[in-house]
Amino acid sequence: MISPTRPQLVGSFGMVAASDWLAAASGMAMLERGGNAFDAAVATGLVLQVVEPHLNGPGGEVPIILYDASQKEVVVVDGQGPAPRAASIDRFRDLDVPLIPGTGLLAANVPGAFSAWMLMLQRYGRLSLAEVMGPVIHYARHGVPILPSVHLSIANCVGRFNELWPSSGEVFLQGGNAPAAGSLFRNPQLAAVYESILKTAEAAKGGREQQIEAAVRAFYEGIVAQAVDRFASHFELWDETGVAHAGFLDGADLASWRASFESPLFLDYHGVRVHKTGPWGQGPVFLQQLQLLAGYDLESLEPDSADFVHLVIECAKLAFADREAYYGDPRHVDVPIEALLSSEYAAERRRLVGETASLEIRPGSPGGRQPRLPSRELRELTQRIEGAAGLPPDPVGKDTCHLDVVDREGNMVSATPSGGWLHGSPVVPGLGFPLSTRSQMFWLEEGLASSLVGGRRPRTTLTPTLVLRDGQPWLACGTPGGDQQDQWSFVFFLRHLHHGLDLQRAIEVPAFHSTHFHSSFYPRAAGLAQVHLEQRFSQSVVEELRRRGHDVQLHPDWSLGRLCAVEKGVDGQLRAGADPRQGQAYAAGR
Repeated sequence: MISPTRPQLVGSFGMVAASDWLAAASGMAMLERGGNAFDAAVATGLVLQVVEPHLNGPGGEVPIILYDASQKEVVVVDGQGPAPRAASIDRFRDLDVPLIPGTGLLAANVPGAFSAWMLMLQRYGRLSLAEVMGPVIHYARHGVPILPSVHLSIANCVGRFNELWPSSGEVFLQGGNAPAAGSLFRNPQLAAVYESILKTAEAAKGGREQQIEAAVRAFYEGIVAQAVDRFASHFELWDETGVAHAGFLDGADLASWRASFESPLFLDYHGVRVHKTGPWGQGPVFLQQLQLLAGYDLESLEPDSADFVHLVIECAKLAFADREAYYGDPRHVDVPIEALLSSEYAAERRRLVGETASLEIRPGSPGGRQPRLPSRELRELTQRIEGAAGLPPDPVGKDTCHLDVVDREGNMVSATPSGGWLHGSPVVPGLGFPLSTRSQMFWLEEGLASSLVGGRRPRTTLTPTLVLRDGQPWLACGTPGGDQQDQWSFVFFLRHLHHGLDLQRAIEVPAFHSTHFHSSFYPRAAGLAQVHLEQRFSQSVVEELRRRGHDVQLHPDWSLGRLCAVEKGVDGQLRAGADPRQGQAYAAGR
């Protein structure tokens, strides 16, 4: 096996791994100030909004999984805002829109990230609001260097910003053009919003907790909610349907929602306990894949062999087929999650794994339930729209961010902030950021687990991971990558647990994934039997997979995934790794 491009970091004070180095450094600064993992995670997450605005923003969302060392418990923070109350399948039919577009205002849902970060900070952090918000305000006010990926994202939107979304051009263009890679980029509108929120919070009576609550009210009932109310449902702007539409989101939607705590789902596997969000995210597919693979001897398979890739892909197909049939917001949909995660169900499904590639989407019948997939007409529509655009099914989907933190007390955080992409929706005038378009993940067909209903959470792809070993925090990991998150992080986990690769080596081994299922992103097309591999796999592996019936799609070296991970070893040492792919993710620690 080749040597890693970077060392695995090892220390005893604290570790932060994030999809951008300035964000990781900001989180580490909180640990150095005497903060804990929760303070560090919030600072890291807020800075990601400035340095990676094409991948997340204040208008987006974030699921968080945390381990609180003082109470010895794992908790999920639900940072996924729901669809607007006024949104409905009938309203879309009135507009003659059969699929929710991935751009514009129709797909806007309640911003969830700010409330989620503040909820965790309020309950578990120890630093002041001013300390934790200091880095994001500094970088928004004084500037960050434009990453090459940010430049390319903005460059692809220059025409859209100049001609269709002028509020976005006002913030993200310089002289009508994309800012050059490496140039200093400032977002004074966002800086002013966060400065106003902080000023309002510090004027509130009471202590630290009351200040944080005042900041949340300022966002969801004050400056942000008021700007959203004036804009999102009143202005008709271009989206991917080719027609200008207004959205459904208004200030009342923001005022009536707050992030909340939930219990995680978990599965015991080979001596560790893996924790994920509920089925309002895709996280349970990670657990279903583990349950399926529990019947195989993975240690005997080389981690870059055709046998290993084939087995993992075929199990992923079965888990993701169940996602399509059953996952949705469990507050509104009866998801048979206990049956889906049971060893008995996995044993039944395991019999479907053969020596050749499956060419079907095959959800099961957990507890005797009959699966329900989108109608054939709707599935064919997704393919027609994809074909009309002249593009193959998107192997990666819309990208996002990730961060993991562990401190010397044993507190641990894994979070996947996303949404509010600058290419997804126009900037809300005066705020400096766009809204999330996560509602594109709903189907506009009644009776499905992920059918659109106002007030429901969309079935998101965002999926952090937190793992205990012997009841103690062991591993936090995740990656950007849409539908591929629970494939890239899953393969990393298997290579780390079963093959003994350290964090950095497990991150850097060639990546692969399947697009056999319907994408969660507009236009929702599927790439049946497609397996996507980095070209670092040997030709013999590629040929063997094709012999078994896989439609192998090759990608450039170092192009799939952007993993981060932190770990607390049984020896008490803290470790971290970050993906060299795209040259943005870094770990910091000592």
